Amino acid sequence: MTTPITLTVGAITLTFNKWEIGVDHGMLFQESDRQRRHHPDIDYSYYDEHPEEDPAQSETCFCRSLGSMLPRLELLGYTLATVKAEYEVQVMQEAERYADDDDGAPAPTRPERLEFNRFIEFICRYPVSDLNDEYRPDTEAGSEQWRARLAADPAVALLPQVDQDRDVDGYSERSHFGGLIGFLSPYSVLRVLAENPANLKLDVVWDYGNFVAAGWAKNEEFVAGARRAQTFLLATEGTSDTHILKRGLSLLRPDVEDFFRFIDIEERHPFSGTSNLAKFAEGLVKIDVQNRVVFVFDNDAEGVDAYRSLQRFSFPANMRSMLLPDLDQLRDFPARGPSGVVRTDINGRAAAIECYLDLRLAGRPEAQVTWTNFKESLGTYQGALDFKESYAKAFYEVSVEAIATGTYDVSKLRTVLDALFATCCAMSTDILLRESR
Repeated sequence: MTTPITLTVGAITLTFNKWEIGVDHGMLFQESDRQRRHHPDIDYSYYDEHPEEDPAQSETCFCRSLGSMLPRLELLGYTLATVKAEYEVQVMQEAERYADDDDGAPAPTRPERLEFNRFIEFICRYPVSDLNDEYRPDTEAGSEQWRARLAADPAVALLPQVDQDRDVDGYSERSHFGGLIGFLSPYSVLRVLAENPANLKLDVVWDYGNFVAAGWAKNEEFVAGARRAQTFLLATEGTSDTHILKRGLSLLRPDVEDFFRFIDIEERHPFSGTSNLAKFAEGLVKIDVQNRVVFVFDNDAEGVDAYRSLQRFSFPANMRSMLLPDLDQLRDFPARGPSGVVRTDINGRAAAIECYLDLRLAGRPEAQVTWTNFKESLGTYQGALDFKESYAKAFYEVSVEAIATGTYDVSKLRTVLDALFATCCAMSTDILLRESR
């Protein structure tokens, strides 16, 4: 048996390490992805003849579908924007090879290269699972046949060829395809392959079992989950915001839950209230904090006022602020004031996080807000949801089954989490782009 550690997608090798653990890919996976998997390099006939021995360790790996890994890649910063930037760097570096020599002699004609959108089209023409993966060594008669389909595509000749030492031949049509796009970094390859819907079911495998079985490492050295430097610290206005977001992520986005952390509020919220959160944000902006931080403000008058006040600061790449999103469902909402109850738009005026929960409670009348104080800076009233604690309590007690069947409506909360996800992905994209310059 050989003892390499590999990261593969659909049997295309992205990284290969031997004698040492090498690249840490744990952040791509969660602990539930640790499993046993049939291994192509294991001689199972040996275990048939030696039933006292168990291949379990050699079969151990982390395995996750590319589709379910996509959100994790984006939170790590591997969005189409960063892949495009990396692609264009490769094209630019290749162009530099064709620049004039120091003596002024004309350089060879620079070949045309694919624009990024045409590269995506190339990726989408060839689902990985449709490419033949039968081993055909170059020495075998007719071995060139498995290159024929790709060789006939005009796009192949226009792919960047910066790394002259890169093996683009491979041993099969599939490995040849992997070699052709291997000018991109491994995670960028994963991200761009995900643009082809047919690839989303591919297994991404971090295969380390044989390495451990050979005694080179221990299972405990292969740890799943986002690393601390890759997580996002969410700072909210109060304890209810924190509890609701934390439970929302656990119920609705368990695939990326490990990317998010919250400030400890077991005893009390350290900066409860909108103004205190704004002051906390202002303080962090002025010092060199390395954590990735997102300040989350309610979509009410006080939240909007605080959010806008922070726009005068130039946030570092690792910090963002966001408002809970405007929703159509909140544009016609009962609100009580001096003139009685009037249906109105509460976006930006009274939409605290509880308004994004299911507001249908048995035995209670229709939910409403009450106007409290006037915000002169915005020229509007601040409102608060009546009996908001009861809506939060119902959410804390809701079952997974109730959510799955739609008995409890989480559509508004999903929109909040989508906005949070987009904010965090934008931050990671910005950081990765800056690091690559």
